[in-house]
Amino acid sequence: MENVKNLIVGMGFSGVTLANKIATELGQEVVIIDSKNHIGGNCYDYWDKNGICVHQYGTHIFHTNLKNVWDYVSTFTQWYPYMHEVKGQIDGQLVPIPFNLNSIHQVFPKSIADVLETKLIAKFGFNVKVPILELRKAGDKDLEFLADYVYEKIFLHYTLKQWGMKPEDLDPAVTGRVPVYISRDNRYFQDIYQGIPLNGYTAVIEKMLDNPLIKVKLNTKWSDIKGKVKYDRLFFTGPIDEFFEYELGELPYRSLKFDFLTYDKPYFQTNSVVNYPNNYNWTRIGEYKYFLDNKSEKTVVSYEYPINFEQGKNDRYYPIVKQENQDLYNRYLEKAKALKNVYFLGRLGDYKYYDMDKAIARALDLFEEVKKNG
Repeated sequence: MENVKNLIVGMGFSGVTLANKIATELGQEVVIIDSKNHIGGNCYDYWDKNGICVHQYGTHIFHTNLKNVWDYVSTFTQWYPYMHEVKGQIDGQLVPIPFNLNSIHQVFPKSIADVLETKLIAKFGFNVKVPILELRKAGDKDLEFLADYVYEKIFLHYTLKQWGMKPEDLDPAVTGRVPVYISRDNRYFQDIYQGIPLNGYTAVIEKMLDNPLIKVKLNTKWSDIKGKVKYDRLFFTGPIDEFFEYELGELPYRSLKFDFLTYDKPYFQTNSVVNYPNNYNWTRIGEYKYFLDNKSEKTVVSYEYPINFEQGKNDRYYPIVKQENQDLYNRYLEKAKALKNVYFLGRLGDYKYYDMDKAIARALDLFEEVKKNG
């Protein structure tokens, strides 16, 4: 039976960050495995024959307010400064998402837009995000009208497609967070640090794994090696319910299907991501050349279709935010706490939606904990 000092399951940013830190700072050997045939997990990208960097699992934009995370990733890449903007197809127009003052002036007649802007600023101030729940509680018919419009046009039908259920069947916090941004800022994120790795995400992961103490095994499932390898420490970024062989039941996820198309023209749409809350059965279309400003006479886009997750048929993407699911995860977590030197992390291990920066931050924090414990 093979003996491994540190075994890591999963080669997304969570697992790779740990592998890098353990090898470089502790000087210990690491074996890292992944069931996919490539490194990087869902952050994997590649350069196609037209010189366009394509994200295989949908659009990934790096953004963070965490300086330590930005500085850490910056040791593996130069950045292409990129501020992400999302447009939504609303009433036949492409308007900024989240819905902001520019959106208001675009979809409403001037007389209505001016009243809404004046009332919003008077009530809440400028450059703030106000959940539509707060607008409904404001005791003002015009602001209630705006809240209802945003709920109907931006959130309701998108949610039905994205989650396959009505908003009221999700955790109420999901609905409550839908914002109106009282600002002229069209950016989707307001984080201090935003960008795309200059040579792509896969190149970042390659550099993070470039250490003689790190052994990479692709096309390797946890079930392939379970019981065949001994380890001092196990870091598991796969599904926590799968680790326990679904003993308490299966944690629900939504998955995604992508249709990638290459169009024989320089651009397909006016910016990188366009959402379709109310039209068609896809949720959004991403166009990849915008991220690094790739120059080509052709363009690559992906149509994104949310679907149910089915074991063995597709990948887990989004944990479904409902109290009963959180309760089931918490029961698995109690089982996990009883294990010695076994750590769960990442979107699947923590049953939590993580942006890339939060996944890295979680791994850096866990590394400090492991380092302290020796």
